This record gives sequence, C-alpha cells and structure tokens, in this order.
Amino acid sequence: MTATLGLIGAGRIGSTLAKLALAAGIEVVVSNSRGPETLQDLVAELGSGARAADARDAARAGDVVVATIPFGRHRDLPVAELDGKVVIDTMNYYPERDGRFAELDAQKVTSTQLTQRHLPGSRVVKAFNNIDFLRLEVLARPSGAEGRTALPIAGDDRGGKDDAGRLLDVLGYDALDTGTLADSWRSEPGTDIYVKPYLPERPAELTDPSAVMDWFLQGAGVAVSIDRAERLIRDTARQSPAEARESLG
Repeated sequence: MTATLGLIGAGRIGSTLAKLALAAGIEVVVSNSRGPETLQDLVAELGSGARAADARDAARAGDVVVATIPFGRHRDLPVAELDGKVVIDTMNYYPERDGRFAELDAQKVTSTQLTQRHLPGSRVVKAFNNIDFLRLEVLARPSGAEGRTALPIAGDDRGGKDDAGRLLDVLGYDALDTGTLADSWRSEPGTDIYVKPYLPERPAELTDPSAVMDWFLQGAGVAVSIDRAERLIRDTARQSPAEARESLG
C-alpha cells in the first residue's frame, strides 16, 4: 500500500492525482520547478495530508513517485533520489513544446524508454498519460464498482507494474497491462486510446474553438471498460509525432 505519493510536477494531472490520493487516504508531497513557496495555495486547497517540497524531497518522500512535467524536462528528474523507486511517467512527447528528440522522431524508442534511460536505477511505469485531467477526476470509481474505467500501464519491471496497478486501483481505476516500455507508444498521442474514448461525442455543430473548449470543460466523461480498452490497444497503429499532432486537431 502506498502511504505517501510523491509528485514531481503540480500541473493539472499532478494536482488531480493529489486529490484522488488524498481521498484514498494517501499523503501527498507535491513539487514543481519554481519552489515549494509557490505551491502554498494548492496545498491549502488540497488540505490535510498534503505538503509542498522541492523535487528531491518529493522523490525521497514518495513510496511511489509520479513524474508529471513536460517531457522536454525529463532529464531534470533527480536520479539519486529516485533510485530504487517506482516512478510513474505521465509524460508525452510534443515536439513543438519539448524540442526535437531524433530517436523519438524516428520511432526508435519511446519517450518512457528515454525516461528510464535517465533513471537507470528506477522502475519506470507509463500510466495516466492518455486521459485528460477532468476525466481523470470524474471517472474514478471505488474498487469493484460497476462501470469502472480502465487505464493502460506499461513497464519493464514486473514488480513496478504491480505496484502501479495497485495504486491505480486505490485511486479509482482498473489497470490494463499493455506490455513493456517499448510498447508504451500504444497509449501515446494519436493512438486509439488517447483521450477521445473518455470523452462524450462532440456535437457536430460545435466548430468554434471557444465553444469546443466550453464543451470540453463541462467535464462529462465516458467510462471505458477493460474489454474496450483492450480492443483499442490491440487495434491501434503507431503514428509519427507530426501525424499524432494532426490527429489531435
């Protein structure tokens, strides 16, 4: 059982995971690149069981640590403090934001393999990268509940995946094991299971960007069963970063 969840990154996904963890009785230590003093409002909002720290302290404190920063900064993750830890990687590669990574552009590796390369002593598991922050919050259900949603995980370490799966269960989700880190592209941008399956169908008349954003922010979600998730993973195709970006609109 994870007693403390360390979060390196306190953006929308990180903040939502903190809320889910606290609701499940897990203490959280949140960090960002600007320092713990900039997180006091978030900690106050989260309430008892949350504290702010720097990235190294969050890494040391967490039984499991979530890396949820822009992928272009993955080499900022503290190597020594994460040694031996299960590190959940929520990061996706967006070249226009992260800069170009030739190996990724050539599809020779996955972004999570590069994270594992940077953290050789850690047990890196890809998870929480294929769902937006609003659906992540509203679709969470207790273990065994009807209509539970599945999220994919991938990793090279069996024990690490088991720990990540238990955390997903506590936070409200079924875990679908999609294979190794080399297979983690199956949940990345542009694939069949990336974001869209968890959204209701968008009304055809909504074409104006501001109207689309209002619809998105309403927060309605669609549960994705583990059977449907398996089909989406099985049938998906790998796209280049440029193709993936185009498919996302």
